[in-house]
Amino acid sequence: MKKSVGAKTLLYPTPVLMVGTYDQAGKPNLMNAAWGGICCSQPPCVAVSLRKATYSHACIVDRKAFTVGIACEGRMVEADYVGIASGRDVDKFAVAGLTPVRSELVDAPYAAEFPVVLECRLLHIVEIGLHTQFVGEIIDVKADVDVLGEDGLPDIMKIKPLMYDTSHRGYHGVGPLMGRAFTVGKTKG
Repeated sequence: MKKSVGAKTLLYPTPVLMVGTYDQAGKPNLMNAAWGGICCSQPPCVAVSLRKATYSHACIVDRKAFTVGIACEGRMVEADYVGIASGRDVDKFAVAGLTPVRSELVDAPYAAEFPVVLECRLLHIVEIGLHTQFVGEIIDVKADVDVLGEDGLPDIMKIKPLMYDTSHRGYHGVGPLMGRAFTVGKTKG
């Protein structure tokens, strides 16, 4: 038997995304965003939803670009910090001890310390309510060599991405492989 808990933002898992932008003066900024994920296969796109009150919101609108870094277990404290502080008040890269890297493909920075980054050109802006959804076309994905698997693609167990628990406001890690997608279900057919 299921019990209603009401209309809430409960979806599991929720990625912890590091959204990189430049402000009007060219200062790099980084924020933690949990409302986001892949939203299209062709062209490859990712969506992040930000409140208008965030410093990054205006930066994305102005620069028409952003990056999305994958937060990892080893950088949980830094990832949480950039979600607490505002780029209006502090240089979050400096305080968090992160290294800003200028993307060569889009007008946005990323933090060198996060193992995977998606470089995005702003494609669509959707006003939803409290949040604005920014859809970015993924121009390139860059990954640290040490998180790549034998197939040359990022390996989730090497990345050790953080996930956000929306109901209890906590961070979690990834567990072991349980089965191959598009394969385990074939036992039913």
